[in-house]
Amino acid sequence: MTRVSVELVPRTPESLMADVQTVRDILPQVSTLNVPDLIRFDLRSHDAASLIVKQAPFEVIAHVRATDIAPNAPLPGADRPELTSILVVAGDPPPAGSDRVVYPNTSAQIIERYRREAPHLKVYAVFDPYRRAPYQELEEIARKRDAGACGFFTQPLFDIPMLEYCMDWLRDDTVFWGISPVLGDKSRRYWERMNHVIFPRDYDGTLDGNIAFARRMLAVVTAKNDNAYLMPLKVELASYLGALGDIITG
Repeated sequence: MTRVSVELVPRTPESLMADVQTVRDILPQVSTLNVPDLIRFDLRSHDAASLIVKQAPFEVIAHVRATDIAPNAPLPGADRPELTSILVVAGDPPPAGSDRVVYPNTSAQIIERYRREAPHLKVYAVFDPYRRAPYQELEEIARKRDAGACGFFTQPLFDIPMLEYCMDWLRDDTVFWGISPVLGDKSRRYWERMNHVIFPRDYDGTLDGNIAFARRMLAVVTAKNDNAYLMPLKVELASYLGALGDIITG
């Protein structure tokens, strides 16, 4: 059965819980959330996930930045009995001039630590179809799988043929296929520059176009009994989720 997760940004505890209530109101069939760890906000992902789980009936997948974890430091969220799942991401480098300390960990190394030190947690990893050659990304997927990843969350995709290629490549894995609106030329250039996304020539950057594409993606994912996650960036949350509610099964 298809599962759909909604990604909620933890700007503040108050705004986060307001967004959680919006999901409950608009998509009562959804039982999974994922929370990114964004260094520009004070609220860490595993703290945000604990906050949600204690107040609402969701499985919440906390994101953990591999480059944030010092050697032999405690693993974020590993001591939280209310958490059941985490997603290990590499972590973007800090802004130029920042004094934030990062460490040369790979995602596979941190996944292996979680499986060894916190075996009660399900550990997901990232699949990115755009940033490098497919064979290189699939080699990295194999390393993450060998380290103990139980499944993958993808960077958002923007092309149905690309989605179908990737579904074939990861056909034996549990995958949450990423869906995100990209509105206007400025946002499109950001995705092209930062994530190396190649948009199809006829990509429609309007809100209606993004909703229509999300519905197409969800139809393909549901037909194959795969999973999806929604990353509702720069849109009004209730309106965007409401436009997809009738096609989301759970």
